[in-house]
Amino acid sequence: MYLPIFIVLASILGFVLMSMGPLIGGILAFGLVFGSILYGLYQILKLKKKMDVLVPDKEKHVEAYEHYLQEQANGRDEHVT
Repeated sequence: MYLPIFIVLASILGFVLMSMGPLIGGILAFGLVFGSILYGLYQILKLKKKMDVLVPDKEKHVEAYEHYLQEQANGRDEHVT
């Protein structure tokens, strides 16, 4: 739905940048593209940090399962807290 709007806005922005001249327009275009890429990477890193907190570590799960199997092998059915 938003794709046609973004295409039109990008075309207008491209026209404005081209009318500014190659040096200033190129610098601004590079800044926009590079800034957008860096912002996207920053958002991905923030998402990864949140996911690391929400998703438990697999190693902890394996360790807890091995501890459970060891308790079962020792014959301890009661839970120690």
